[in-house]
Amino acid sequence: MATTAEQLRAHRGPALLQGGFRPFFLFGALWAGLTVLMWLPMWEGEITLPSRFSALDWHVHETLYGYLPAAVAGFLLTAIPNWTGRLPVVGRPLAILFALWLIGRPAIAFSGPIGAIPAAVLDLAFLAALTASTGREVVAGKNWRNLKTVGVVGLLFLGNLVFHVECATRGSAQWGTRIGLAAAVLLVNLIGGRIVPSFTINWLRPRGPGRQPIPFGRADQIVTAITAAALAVWVVLPEGRPTAAALILAGLAQGWRLSRWAGWRTWDEKLVLVLHLGYLGVPLGFLALGGALAGLLAITPSAALHAWTIGAVGLTTLAVMTRASLGHTGRPLHATGPIALVYAAAFVAMLARLAAGLGVAEFALLHVALLGWLVAFFGFAWIYRPILTTPR
Repeated sequence: MATTAEQLRAHRGPALLQGGFRPFFLFGALWAGLTVLMWLPMWEGEITLPSRFSALDWHVHETLYGYLPAAVAGFLLTAIPNWTGRLPVVGRPLAILFALWLIGRPAIAFSGPIGAIPAAVLDLAFLAALTASTGREVVAGKNWRNLKTVGVVGLLFLGNLVFHVECATRGSAQWGTRIGLAAAVLLVNLIGGRIVPSFTINWLRPRGPGRQPIPFGRADQIVTAITAAALAVWVVLPEGRPTAAALILAGLAQGWRLSRWAGWRTWDEKLVLVLHLGYLGVPLGFLALGGALAGLLAITPSAALHAWTIGAVGLTTLAVMTRASLGHTGRPLHATGPIALVYAAAFVAMLARLAAGLGVAEFALLHVALLGWLVAFFGFAWIYRPILTTPR
């Protein structure tokens, strides 16, 4: 039977369809930059879209259910063949899957003229197809350990469905937003919890004695259970001291988990260091949101959530996209200066957005966060376009 690498080399169509990471990483990054570029003018009333969603709901939706699923698809379609030994999705099937994602973007933007139900059907089709196709591959390959990752992708689909129903019936999406954020954090917890210590061990091992990351084990399962429970409480009861306590407990547990991975030893290789910086957004988000709800921190809850959206989601997906794109196109696993700048810009964006929530120089800090995000994602697209659109 042909190996995954042999199948990729045998592909004779466009290089962009040679692997799932290629179209989804490139166009996902472009969309992440474009949506945020449009967000501040929309928020200030300078731009309007013919969408049934409010400006805020459009911004939230296209981050959680537009960009994130693209990044997740690129990762899973590339990783699952390695997990299961089954053939990768390339060529026409990949083009169809990518088209389903692509058509959802104008469907949301023009949901006013085309109607709520057609827009929802067009938008939901991608996550439904991604959940079904990845689930089929994991089950066929008997890779039961990673079935829960596919299950969280299914949770994203559920959140997106709820989001559409809420916007159509209530005019705004609150449950759908929380479900999507919870799914995003769980994905970073599951995927990051395995690749961060693993890649760190691989990089540190040849470099002599010293503290080594502790591999995935029973403690990680306990932290994951605490995390899932805290997120479930927050989804159902988004305010109140019990929720704050649950979030703070999860934040402390996640911070302890991150401290076990020896991230401070990876400074010399930004391709590894950024995995730790991205994962830092998980405990930061729990602690900032829990502190805000408990009245312990003078930060708005909406700002606190950006530790998850910019840090845990944005920076972690950038870390995965840069690394996977290099590795799967046969290039050295090393972050050049421009790639390191992409990471730094995203990290600054997270810090600036959190600081803006403190109410000091809010307008200026929001624009710093905006600029950092744009440099990060448009920078990734600029640097990686030749890598993702040319043969291995």
